[in-house]
Amino acid sequence: MGSAPAKKAAPARKAASAKKAAAEQSAVVAKPPKVESRTALVRRARRINRELAEVYPYAHPELDFENPFQLVVATVLSAQTTDLRVNQTTPTLFANYPTPEDLAAANPEEVEEILRPTGFFRAKTKSVIGLSKVLTEEFGGEVPGRLEDLVKLPGVGRKTAFVVLGNAFGRPGITVDTHFQRLVRRWRWTDETDPDKIEAFVGGLFPKSDWTDLSHHVIWHGRRICHARKPACGACPIAPLCPAYGEGETDPEKARKLLKYEKGGFPGQRLNPPQAYLDAGGRPAPPLGAG
Repeated sequence: MGSAPAKKAAPARKAASAKKAAAEQSAVVAKPPKVESRTALVRRARRINRELAEVYPYAHPELDFENPFQLVVATVLSAQTTDLRVNQTTPTLFANYPTPEDLAAANPEEVEEILRPTGFFRAKTKSVIGLSKVLTEEFGGEVPGRLEDLVKLPGVGRKTAFVVLGNAFGRPGITVDTHFQRLVRRWRWTDETDPDKIEAFVGGLFPKSDWTDLSHHVIWHGRRICHARKPACGACPIAPLCPAYGEGETDPEKARKLLKYEKGGFPGQRLNPPQAYLDAGGRPAPPLGAG
């Protein structure tokens, strides 16, 4: 008779323990409400950016470049490939054709052979030679610093133009690449799918002065933690602010194995990264053929 209450107490303790664990988990991952005011959205979006700035204080464009011409060419080449592959390819390209005038007069077949590792090399050759000709003939061999001029260059759209404006000229712009599009929708900043509409809406959530760094923070997070197919939710520093928490791996140990950034022992995309990145423990990428 005396043992009967004990048998009932065990399930009760188990239920209480499970309820406590669930409460602790919900406290850690407190999802924003399904209906969110614009004011609340602005606050949450800006807090996410602040958190990412602490995680990636050295975030930077991951294309190697020394001047605006190199950046615009490298950005055009980055379509449908990785920044790492572009960085491994452009040293030879710029060694042979250091100026727009040089590339404008290049033999297309020779340029194609250099660009072959980046994929779609014939179309990219046409674009970089074409934009070099326009720079030479219409802009005195200089990359213009205005959006309306940049988008006139072959192969250059708004995304590429904002990369150049923000990183070569210090003029704020939002780079809506595939990572940026995926994450801002995953975070429910916007439901838009058109890049121009995403750019306009997200831009309205932040001061203009934040736009360029915001782009770097979001893109770095998309490449390293918040992956398309299997985000590392259990290792994500902004999990408490993310309405999509749980779409990926939530177990902390398993999630850590999904990380693809330098703290996990991986090099960055650049062969010649900024000093701040190196000081933080980041490693340069290997040159082409080195691994």
